[in-house]
Amino acid sequence: MTQPLNPPVALAARKPNLRFLLSHPAHAIALGLGSGLSPKAPGTVGTLWAWVTFVLLQPHLNDVQLGWLLLGSTLVGWWACTVSARHLALADPGAIVWDEIVAFWLILWLVSPTSLWAQFCAFVLFRFFDAAKPGPVAWADQLFKVRRGVPIGWAQGFGILFDDFVAALCALLVIALWRWL
Repeated sequence: MTQPLNPPVALAARKPNLRFLLSHPAHAIALGLGSGLSPKAPGTVGTLWAWVTFVLLQPHLNDVQLGWLLLGSTLVGWWACTVSARHLALADPGAIVWDEIVAFWLILWLVSPTSLWAQFCAFVLFRFFDAAKPGPVAWADQLFKVRRGVPIGWAQGFGILFDDFVAALCALLVIALWRWL
């Protein structure tokens, strides 16, 4: 029997584990194939997973294919993050790392070709903006937060992704300024 798509608001928040990860395809995607289960810094682990997979995929895909991969990953991620957040009964669980993965893929796609050192700098910048949430990232993070008594919906699923895209944009702006100077 499958879990309801929108569990009651009173459902207690769950802590994700391997069983949760394997119980639904959306969970496996949203939790970055397990990278989100890291007990420490799951967002950083998810971003590292994104970096490794991008380095492995990039030689086999052209820019158009990478663009389609990002678009498809965003749409599938929206679904997966929404379903997983509902099943965990949390609007933006830390174990959901698909948002970091897709946002960091976007950064790497837009700065490529570049050295591993430049990719590392992009990693550090993105993690700073995603974790510290300065200015526009904090605004984006609060924009789709669920209010008390309101079930987790598609807007919250999109919000999980949105603040990471804003963090990616901020990192890209710093990179662009650095290259321009």
